[in-house]
Amino acid sequence: MTGDALFARLARSDFRRRFRLGPRERAYLAAKGTGTIRSHAADFIAARLAPALPKNDGRQTPMRGHPVFIAQHATATCCRSCLAKWHAIPPGRALTEAEQARIVDILMRWIEQGGLQDR
Repeated sequence: MTGDALFARLARSDFRRRFRLGPRERAYLAAKGTGTIRSHAADFIAARLAPALPKNDGRQTPMRGHPVFIAQHATATCCRSCLAKWHAIPPGRALTEAEQARIVDILMRWIEQGGLQDR
């Protein structure tokens, strides 16, 4: 699925549409910059999502506290079951480097668009 098609599909989900960057996350983003946030995203994906059987899968991504966490829920990249449903990435195997990079790109697109899904 192309990025545009994915974002159009996400925009039709009441659950995914409700996520927004709040003032604290926007301030953090402004203070750290997108390069640092991209690096955080890559680290979070590698540690929390990339393993074949992630620890606490389905509960490993907090709902707040970092722009990447909010973006993960907004883009359905928060757990392996969401990756399977929304991104056709099967569970039970480690993510490839290319898949991890694509997920980071999706997260950064959402963040750089201002953290708003309903444009």
